[in-house]
Amino acid sequence: MTTVRYQASAIPAHVLDALRARDDAGAVPRPHPHDANGSPLRCCLRRARAGERLLLLSYAPLRRWAAEKGVDPGAYDEVGPVFVHTDRCEGPDPAIAHPFAETGALRVLRRYSGAGWITGGELVRLPQDPGRARATVDRALHTAFADPQVARVHIRAVEYGCFLYEVPRP
Repeated sequence: MTTVRYQASAIPAHVLDALRARDDAGAVPRPHPHDANGSPLRCCLRRARAGERLLLLSYAPLRRWAAEKGVDPGAYDEVGPVFVHTDRCEGPDPAIAHPFAETGALRVLRRYSGAGWITGGELVRLPQDPGRARATVDRALHTAFADPQVARVHIRAVEYGCFLYEVPRP
């Protein structure tokens, strides 16, 4: 059996540059004070650290991908809040396949077709052991991509419904 490596995708740097000027809701983003809990950063796919300058801005995770593919996601072109660094950062660590895999956390893996429409989803509780948490996400992604209609999967936090990152079909 061949092991597939699924890779999390952060919001691309050129998209972040545009969002820092005017976000997907049409607003100018505002600085956000540091959160002691470590806000999840969608630019580098890690938790914020003390003293880092952050923005909270609106992002439509399907919008640019759908435009590039020439598809209309319709009502699935939702906009929601995400945290990013105020300025460009180093981006994600490619060695981390599944960021924000906190133990015991609830995640939803929302599946999207090549037309940008939701084709299903799965609710996953991450185990307490970090290694098992990553394996749980891998299994859920394997199940999602077993459906040939699935083009990408969005990983979301259940507690706030926030988009965390996406995984394209390998």
